[in-house]
Amino acid sequence: MSVPASNSKSKGPAPTVEQINADRITQLANQYWAPYTIENHLPFDEKVVEDIYMKEIYGSGYAIRRIMMLEFSQYLENYLWPNYVTGKSSHAHMLSIVVMVNEKFRERVPAWQPFKKLSEHFPGFFQQVLEACLMDAIDCSLKEQTALLVFLNHCFNSMEVALIRDRVKRLVSLSMWTCLQMGRREQELKAVPKWRKFWKLIQRKDRDTTEDLSRLDWERHFLQRLMIKFMKLLETIPPDGSIGSDIIHYCERFLELIIDLEALLPTRRFFNTVLDDCHLVVRCHLSELPHREDGNLFSQLLDMLKFYSRFEISDETGDPLTDHDMTQLHYSKITSLQKAAYAKFPDLRGFSLANVASVDTREALLKHFGPLSEEKLRAIASYLNLVAPANAKEVPDWQRLDRDFLLELLVSRHERRASQLEALNEMPLYPTEDIIWNENIVPTEYFSGEGCLALPKLNLQFLTLHDYLLRNFNLFRLESTYEIRQDIEDAISRLSPWRAEDGSTYFGGWARMAQPIVNFAVVEVAKPNIGEKRPSRVRADVSVNLSVRNEIKNEWENLRKHDVCFLVTVRPTQTIGTKYNHRDPFVPQVGLTYVRGCEIEGMLDQNGRVIEEGPEPKPQLPGEKRTFRVWLDCNQYRIDMDQASQGKEDVYETFNILMRRKPKENNFKAVLETIRELMNTECVVPDWLHDIILGYGDPGAAHYSRMPNEIATMDFNDTFLDMDHLRASFPEHQIKVKTDDPRKLVPPFRLTFEDVLSKKRAAESDEMKEAKKIITVEPHVIPSRGPYLFNEPKRNSIPFTPTQVEAIRAGMQPGLTLVVGPPGTGKTDVAVQIIANLYHNFPAQRTLIVTHSNQALNQLFEKIMALDIDERHLLRLGHGEEALETEKDFSRYGRVNYVLAKRLDLLTEVQRLQESLEVAGDVAYTCETAGHFFLYQILARWERFLSRVRPSSGKLVAVKTIKDEFPFHRFFDNAPKPLFKCRTYEEDMEIAEGCFRYIEKIFTQLEEFRAFELLRSGLDRSKYLLVKEAKVIAMTCTHAALKRRELVDLGFKYDNILMEESAQILEIETFIPLLLQNPQDGYSRLKRWIMIGDHHQLPPVIKNMAFQKYSNMEQSLFTRIVRLGVPTVDLDGQGRARPSICNLYNWRYKKLGNLAHVENWPEYRVANPGFWYDFQLVNVEDFNGVGESEPSPYFYQNLAEAEYCVAVFMYMRLLGYPAQKISILTTYNGQKHLIRDVINIRCSNNPLIGRPHKVTTVDKYQGQQNDYILLSLVRTKAVGHLRDVRRLVVAMSRARLGLYVFARVSLFKNCFELTPAFSQLMMRPLKLHLAPHETYPSQRPNDNLPQGTPQEVEDMPQMAAFVYDFYIEKVQAMKAAFYGAQKMWQKPGTHKGSSPQHFVSHHPGGDRDTDSEEEEERVRDAKSEQIKQETEDMSSDYQIATSETQPPVDEQMASEVEMESEETQESVEVSTEKAMYPENKKAEPSKQMATIINEVPEQNLENADVQSQTQANDETSDDGDDGDD
Repeated sequence: MSVPASNSKSKGPAPTVEQINADRITQLANQYWAPYTIENHLPFDEKVVEDIYMKEIYGSGYAIRRIMMLEFSQYLENYLWPNYVTGKSSHAHMLSIVVMVNEKFRERVPAWQPFKKLSEHFPGFFQQVLEACLMDAIDCSLKEQTALLVFLNHCFNSMEVALIRDRVKRLVSLSMWTCLQMGRREQELKAVPKWRKFWKLIQRKDRDTTEDLSRLDWERHFLQRLMIKFMKLLETIPPDGSIGSDIIHYCERFLELIIDLEALLPTRRFFNTVLDDCHLVVRCHLSELPHREDGNLFSQLLDMLKFYSRFEISDETGDPLTDHDMTQLHYSKITSLQKAAYAKFPDLRGFSLANVASVDTREALLKHFGPLSEEKLRAIASYLNLVAPANAKEVPDWQRLDRDFLLELLVSRHERRASQLEALNEMPLYPTEDIIWNENIVPTEYFSGEGCLALPKLNLQFLTLHDYLLRNFNLFRLESTYEIRQDIEDAISRLSPWRAEDGSTYFGGWARMAQPIVNFAVVEVAKPNIGEKRPSRVRADVSVNLSVRNEIKNEWENLRKHDVCFLVTVRPTQTIGTKYNHRDPFVPQVGLTYVRGCEIEGMLDQNGRVIEEGPEPKPQLPGEKRTFRVWLDCNQYRIDMDQASQGKEDVYETFNILMRRKPKENNFKAVLETIRELMNTECVVPDWLHDIILGYGDPGAAHYSRMPNEIATMDFNDTFLDMDHLRASFPEHQIKVKTDDPRKLVPPFRLTFEDVLSKKRAAESDEMKEAKKIITVEPHVIPSRGPYLFNEPKRNSIPFTPTQVEAIRAGMQPGLTLVVGPPGTGKTDVAVQIIANLYHNFPAQRTLIVTHSNQALNQLFEKIMALDIDERHLLRLGHGEEALETEKDFSRYGRVNYVLAKRLDLLTEVQRLQESLEVAGDVAYTCETAGHFFLYQILARWERFLSRVRPSSGKLVAVKTIKDEFPFHRFFDNAPKPLFKCRTYEEDMEIAEGCFRYIEKIFTQLEEFRAFELLRSGLDRSKYLLVKEAKVIAMTCTHAALKRRELVDLGFKYDNILMEESAQILEIETFIPLLLQNPQDGYSRLKRWIMIGDHHQLPPVIKNMAFQKYSNMEQSLFTRIVRLGVPTVDLDGQGRARPSICNLYNWRYKKLGNLAHVENWPEYRVANPGFWYDFQLVNVEDFNGVGESEPSPYFYQNLAEAEYCVAVFMYMRLLGYPAQKISILTTYNGQKHLIRDVINIRCSNNPLIGRPHKVTTVDKYQGQQNDYILLSLVRTKAVGHLRDVRRLVVAMSRARLGLYVFARVSLFKNCFELTPAFSQLMMRPLKLHLAPHETYPSQRPNDNLPQGTPQEVEDMPQMAAFVYDFYIEKVQAMKAAFYGAQKMWQKPGTHKGSSPQHFVSHHPGGDRDTDSEEEEERVRDAKSEQIKQETEDMSSDYQIATSETQPPVDEQMASEVEMESEETQESVEVSTEKAMYPENKKAEPSKQMATIINEVPEQNLENADVQSQTQANDETSDDGDDGDD
């Protein structure tokens, strides 16, 4: 887990030993297996495998870099597996395969793909692995055996792969009970009669089998023998003295394997009994390793194993056991022991007659059993079938029968089990300093994946919902703690706490997110609730002095109720002026002593009262001192007070810093509380979903076609544009129409699926007939809603494809619908149509929309507003509605205001109606009076009208009668004229009824709004709106987790959930929205769950490597369900990219084609002017001998690629491409910052060029697109995290019209996972081909090449020089536009890479900047004003003293400017030193040209540097790789 020092890497061109060694592997690969030298390969040689294994793997001590090189060279795919032969291949060959598979899992790339070819050899290979696992250390070293254990664990965790499942299930089936003691086996079979039946079946099969019985028996005993071998090895470890790390790693990995077997029901069911019969947990507990200093991790793993070995689940049924069930089991164990003691052991008479509660603690059991002799203990244990009886013919030599063991066995088996839930309820939710900086609990960011950790894993299956929630709770808590650690380190290091001469703490710096505390006092400690030990409430007042700029003061004053802050105590030891170094350990540098969390209740006013939140503005408070009332964690307070009463320091007397966090990242406590609450209530998940969420049963059971309540007739509303569209949408169905008149065949259509009806008939009559695929289509006319143009319903205009229609159909049906939406396939349009169709088909049902980001929610909402959904039924919860591109406010208070305004509008209409009918009185005063008016005046007139135009006698009436008798002519005076056409009776009657519907709707709405007259407060009105009025409610998954309790308490109800971006939502944040309502009669009312996402794109961002890689926390529920084999609807028509660009990523999907418009629309038919190709891979070699650089760990940059990208961007701008249509993407944050710096220097203030639309990372750009993408892949030594194919898919799919990739081709072409994309990219020349004579926009068709020969660019300096010459031409042609703007030109390579001065995140999606260029400009503008303002206030002695080492002006100014950016955290230091150009005349601008371009004063160059520094400071420098090289 140690991080390699950055200086151990080669920074210059001189080859290191590593590179020389690497060349050996490269040479062997080229000779034997490299894909690009296939014509010249030598025949397979087993000696080569032996030699590589002995020298490169075993001989290097399993050096991770050697193994990486081998795995990356496709050693497994092209050499090891194709040449493996069962029974002939050597031990080294088998181990080489094992090591390569383990490396693939460590790198998180697909591992089992190669085995699909020649799969007939896999059983033999697997058998060879198992045999090697049981070898002695002489034949197979501990390192090798550890690798075999890791491989075995990967197999058990890959049971979704049929090839693996067939092998491993043989090891954990019921037949493994042959290794139980006979008495124990009988006891277990007696408890579960059906297993006895299966057991007899197995015995009968064994008698009749032709298979080798000895081999079957060997397999059945394998896991027991492995455990025996482990226990013998474990018991050789002495209590002290040094031992090899290999033995400890073996023991840790072994426990990890056993935990994983216990944590999956299919492997646990029979294995748990064998584990118990071996008494492995007891023997681990009695061994020396847990008590040694180097056994810390082993001890933590042992605790996890104890937990899972006694987990609350029935191994027989898989049903969860409640606390009551567990207590019953515990009582039955104790009473059976008491009965045995009473009958057989008179010495224990006192024990056998005592009540259970008095003898089930460890102390009581030791008191009763401690004095017994070894013989008696053995007799009791054998009576309970725990050990072999004394008179047994043979006692296995591995069994321990000594007194210590027997006593521990009996005590640990019968002691009272601590309730996991009680412990959880007493746990403080805020992390403290003991947890935050404990590497064993919260691992460092740079986790290499080599060791194991005592962390829960999120795999395919979970034991119970309790297990599911508990694993997610622990991981979410630790990931949050890791982020809190980053924030505390950042904020407090900016404050620069120093020790003053008098011993007090002096803050020499300034931080936006933290303030020194002026005063702190606990003001209330409420009595505990009945049955609890902790106080029911603890409140405190915290005062800070806000002598800061107004906008920052506002941020502090606007802290919301329930926002989490941290109270910190620092006692610095460093004297004033000591510079903080972010590379050294944080805690000792700042003297951090305590950290406690708190939750804001509110800010206090002048009278000491909490200022309540609400629509009215907050009062203005005088002065700069502000006091906040906060809630403290009651559990933590109790723990701290208990310690204070024992003589320790009172933590609450010491706090001197209050730190806040950004609201976006500060939701952890509410989410943890929600999960804890769910664990304390009985979670009611719909029956049809329960097993799928846990990962069991039939994965297709919740598909609509298998649901008992499938609906046969559905109104598809405006889904189809016309009859031809409908026919095309169901190519495999026969279409029948209910009308003969072709004029009536217009949408909307109601569809009846005959196969569904026949399925229901067959189910009723128990006859199964093959259903015919027939659809009966019935067009229906939407009744007229009134005579006005705005009464016309809004209609869908999208011609949905057949798969999109299938997704819409599935979404309308009950059950679970998974829609896989590749890039550009119209996922949002499908989602919106499903919502609209549900709204019209089931008007009484309510639909909940959940997305990952506010941006996605707003896009969805904007499209919903364009459909035929009454906007009074729309509601948007959360704080993201500000970004909605509409003047309408869909938030709770916005909707209340809408309803109140709409009520007034409707009452105005009622008044107009009253006047038109000349009715006296004030009928439009309230909704109630309007209701009476409708009943007595309007309805009466309408009924009179109907009696005259539809007489009861049935006599025909003249058409003119309708017009004459219609009572509301005056009211509809403002409608289009004439109101009645007087052509046919039916037409005029429909108009009259439409007019009445218009009037009737006014009064229906007023009746709905009547509640708003009765409810007076805005809060009550908003609650009513949420619970009763809204039909489509939208929120982010975070908001759902935060507000669950509030929503449940309000009685919130919903029937359908639609989730967008499902593959980007954390497992637990996907699960919580299922439980935002109370069950009805013990059942969930949820009918549909529609998840739309793409698991082939990037998963949720998990910043800590250990949780991301080891615990698989980045796996979304969507991805897991897809892995389980749940049926999906895969959208198959993309409408974003040119077909040629789509081919770079469509291989990743089942069937992804192109919609017609990407071939027909004008922008797709013309070529990209100035370029020979619409996409191209450009090879970028080292510049001045340097490829990738790493100024600090995992902060990767590549200057040559940065300069090349910017040069191509400038070239495009000079041709006339709009800047808004170009985005520059990269795979690393370090490179992003470098490209931004280069842009600042080269083009930002240049009117001819300007900035591109975005410069950001691929991860941050997911979900966005642009016409032209320039992509820098950065790495030149190892592929890094682009090996994750999901990142490649996102990178390749952002461009619509042009994609230009800058990379080191020799590196990426060898990567197996990237081959499908890179083989296409490499079909075109690897040097950039330009056509500079063209201009934007082009008229050249895309399939035509430009005229003449291409201008081939050799390298980056040539491109830079060419762009320079090209630019000069433009400048001279546009001299007038040139004056007055900065036109600085610097040689490429002049700008050096930026090195971060604060903590660096590894994850390219974890950078906290806004990626907003406007934001950056605002920050830079603020800087110059600030320098003037701040420098005037620096006069105290301390500040003078400080200025000698670190001027506070700069510190404060830098901090403020840097924090100005909404998402910023780190500062980046940029130095701009001149680098020499290569000796190249073209690249060296002449003095004369330099004079032309340097007509602008020299100070502008300095400005450019300052700007680049500022911008770098504005952004965080979070970055990193997967710790892969």
